[in-house]
Amino acid sequence: MKNRWNIKPDGNQMIVEKLSQELNVKKTIANMLVQRGITSFEEAKDFFRPSLVNLHNPFLMKDMDKAVNRLNHALNNNERILIFGDYDVDGTTSVALVYSFLKEIHPNIDFYIPDRYSEGYGISFKSIDYAFENNIELVIALDCGIKANDKITYANKKNIDFIICDHHTPGDLIPDAVAVLDPKRIDCQYPFKELSGCGVGFKFLQAITFDKKLPVEKLWEYLDLVVVSIASDIVGITGENRILASFGLKRLNETPRMGLQAMIAIAGLDGREITISDVVFKIGPRINAAGRIESGRSAVKLLIEENEDFATDMSNKINVHNETRQGLDRNITQEAMSMIDSDVLLQNKKSTVLFNKSWHKGVIGIVASRLIEAYYRPTVILTESMGFATGSARSVDGFDLYAAVDYCSDLLESFGGHKHAAGLTLKLENLEKFIEKFEKFVTENITQEQLIPQINIDGRIDFAEITPQFFRIMNQFAPFGPGNMSPIYITEHVRDAGYSRIVGKTEEHLKLDMVDTQNSKQQGIGFFMSNLFQFVKDGKPFNVCYSIEENEFNGKVSLQLKIRDIQVDGE
Repeated sequence: MKNRWNIKPDGNQMIVEKLSQELNVKKTIANMLVQRGITSFEEAKDFFRPSLVNLHNPFLMKDMDKAVNRLNHALNNNERILIFGDYDVDGTTSVALVYSFLKEIHPNIDFYIPDRYSEGYGISFKSIDYAFENNIELVIALDCGIKANDKITYANKKNIDFIICDHHTPGDLIPDAVAVLDPKRIDCQYPFKELSGCGVGFKFLQAITFDKKLPVEKLWEYLDLVVVSIASDIVGITGENRILASFGLKRLNETPRMGLQAMIAIAGLDGREITISDVVFKIGPRINAAGRIESGRSAVKLLIEENEDFATDMSNKINVHNETRQGLDRNITQEAMSMIDSDVLLQNKKSTVLFNKSWHKGVIGIVASRLIEAYYRPTVILTESMGFATGSARSVDGFDLYAAVDYCSDLLESFGGHKHAAGLTLKLENLEKFIEKFEKFVTENITQEQLIPQINIDGRIDFAEITPQFFRIMNQFAPFGPGNMSPIYITEHVRDAGYSRIVGKTEEHLKLDMVDTQNSKQQGIGFFMSNLFQFVKDGKPFNVCYSIEENEFNGKVSLQLKIRDIQVDGE
């Protein structure tokens, strides 16, 4: 699939020049800062040296005072408290965070994770009945609840109070809970809107820490959980998230809690520096697998476990669930791709909506993401659960998926999410109408450019600029993630320097040896690009798009270009 190269516009050159001089860095580095909205020496200092002191006052969040007051009432009256959270990584880390913290000051506490299959996403009537039967007077709901109006009404009738901590887009009506913490509320003036669900829970605990004058250092011990949620939920690593992620990674690398340490070991990450990418691809999926295959409750148990032997045993069990999940993921993805490849009508649509009643509910979100990699268009994957069609939706860059799902709301029983991902449930008899209406909205609102995968490029550089010092400074832009991705550059009019070759056990990769117009040389590796070997060896100039990484071979460390794409010179 051909990629669209989007070269970010250069920043204001006067500001770039000034920053370059003040920071004593090359203009390329200064320009990357300006592209990220950093225009002064002080802003650059905060960016390169994040500080927990710069976290926002949690009481700026709407209803935070109400939430703290209600919790204090529960603590003072020894009420039973239930910590409720979703079954994915963000939900289970949220529950582990708030449960562990409050358990230290209030032993009369329990936690609840809904069953993905019998209860579905979010607050359920079953969980409220459980709270009622167990004399729970206060429920703290995390990473869900912002659209659970009917559930909160039901709870109120049973005299069960709710504090909602969510980060998803609200509906027209805010639930009638004691307190609803969500920075995306229209009436919420909190300065940072992109917190994860666990991040909102963390802000609640920060407010409690301030209110009770507890040692703030105790709160920092939970940042390893927060960074796992930030990375796994794919929220922007900018602003407050960047601070939380920076210190969370530090704790994850130095003193992770027992359960995460066991997960790090089983993921093969021992002895190396863990990055956001490692959390996204190796730690997060394993935690998620518990809720996809068995129960998210086992993930919480692992995350709060303090015994090393128990943690190791639990992580091994969860790893088995992850292997099961991978098998289901592969098989269902192949089935879905076969459905598209054998149907000309499906191939010519602007969206993908597929339903199979036998598909495993726990992996359909992953399958939706896999299909976007293959076909690159808004995708909804549905299966049957409790007599309904239920599933997950994923979007392409720049297209508002939530708006598309909301357009079909008259056909839906429930839905929720944001611009990039959503979950939805509908009656089986509405399925065909939904497919037609969703396709209609996508067709009328998506641009042709949005249907082509985009590579966002920070700028053009010559090979001579790629030095160890440049690489060290570039790495200080980490942690990388949405809103602050690892820098990608292009160098134009390069040629084969004579030693490019095909490598790999099955000769699938392309090892490039290149020279640019300034006669500077660089080597690079293009994974699964061996089909371009003859084009490179023909000697014609081409443009190369890449990130920069360290490569260790035979004990020697050198810089290497990780090739993202190659284009014919002049395209």
